Amino acid sequence: MSHGPATAPPAGYRAVFAVTEFRAVFAAHLLSLLGVVVSELALTVLVYDLTGSPLLSALTFALGLLPYVIGGTLFAGVADRYPARRFLVVCDLVCAACVAVMLVPATPVAGLLALRCLVAAVAPVFTGTRMAALTDILGDGDLYVLGRSLLRIVSQSAMLIGFGAGGALLTVLSPRGAITVTVVTFLCSAALLRFGTRDRPARAGSGSATLLKESLSGARLILGDRRIRALLLLLWLPAMFVVAPEALAAPYVAEIGAGPAALGLLLCAMAVGHVGAELFVGSALRPRTRSRIVLPVAAVGLLPLVVYVVRPGLPLALAALALAGMGAAYVIGLDQWFVDAVPPELRGRAMTLLTAGLMTIQGAGMALAGLAAEFFPVHHVVAGSGIIGTVVALLVVAEVRRTAPGQMSDTERRDGADRHMTSR
Repeated sequence: MSHGPATAPPAGYRAVFAVTEFRAVFAAHLLSLLGVVVSELALTVLVYDLTGSPLLSALTFALGLLPYVIGGTLFAGVADRYPARRFLVVCDLVCAACVAVMLVPATPVAGLLALRCLVAAVAPVFTGTRMAALTDILGDGDLYVLGRSLLRIVSQSAMLIGFGAGGALLTVLSPRGAITVTVVTFLCSAALLRFGTRDRPARAGSGSATLLKESLSGARLILGDRRIRALLLLLWLPAMFVVAPEALAAPYVAEIGAGPAALGLLLCAMAVGHVGAELFVGSALRPRTRSRIVLPVAAVGLLPLVVYVVRPGLPLALAALALAGMGAAYVIGLDQWFVDAVPPELRGRAMTLLTAGLMTIQGAGMALAGLAAEFFPVHHVVAGSGIIGTVVALLVVAEVRRTAPGQMSDTERRDGADRHMTSR
């Protein structure tokens, strides 16, 4: 005779929010992300006010992406070498200090850009450490996957809300006044992480290796594992091609003769599709179903961009972008595969490398789309991104399928185990 529980345990995203430590991490992420978005906008305006140079103003945005590969590669070892809570709090305090120096009127433009680089270099290591710490807080099962999903949803939403909030703040505050908000958000994030999460030991001992050597050896171990490398490529490469319509939104609006409001809609459409699909997949599908849709969705996720070949008007372009954004929902199931494939002692470095690679390859995708648009019509570039990206995705999907557990040969499996043992 079976007896049902008096009260059903929380399910889906509710189960993640039931974890007290995650609520602190979630709130800290939301605050710091909103602050960063506001400061990016305000700093861009400040640099333009000081120099009158559109190039330096645009460079302020670019410097938010370029240091990712440096910080993520050279300092990734920090993520596993030190206790996560301590390191995350220190990162927030360092970023708060950098932004505080930006507020000093005597800080030259070169100093502002250097400080922007420093904050950006800290970002991938911070993000990788927090992602690895989530496995300590939520475990490495479905709660972790849903927790990562929620942080992604916040990131997408904060971009929309943050730019709007930043624009509103700049109507009542000076650029430096708006940047002050970021100092407060970083300090609040540090306080939430310090007092809202438990102190846990580092995942790996400091050993005798230097930080640089440890970071580079970790990257070699991670990229040397065929399964992990295939999963990283499936996380990275579609993202390289999907950014083309966003990078070329302004010239496309000019190409179809739409107004300024169309630019905002085009920039929002993909994020709206992504958030909606991720919420649905995370709340309505079971873990097994989320796993089953990874490869099919990854294979076809970029196809909606092919509609650009007919130079669509605004309604059809918005629909295509929303569908392309929905295609990113395959990442929820892929997150579980990734954390299963990476040994615990390498997770901090693996998550840092994942973040750094993702941001770097998106920046490269934007640059390549802009370069291609110098020689070909904008709508052909976007359609080409959809076609080439789909071919690339199919090749990576095939590799991920070949490296699935049970598919690799005994020799490949044994080699992978040997590589993991060398990192202990």
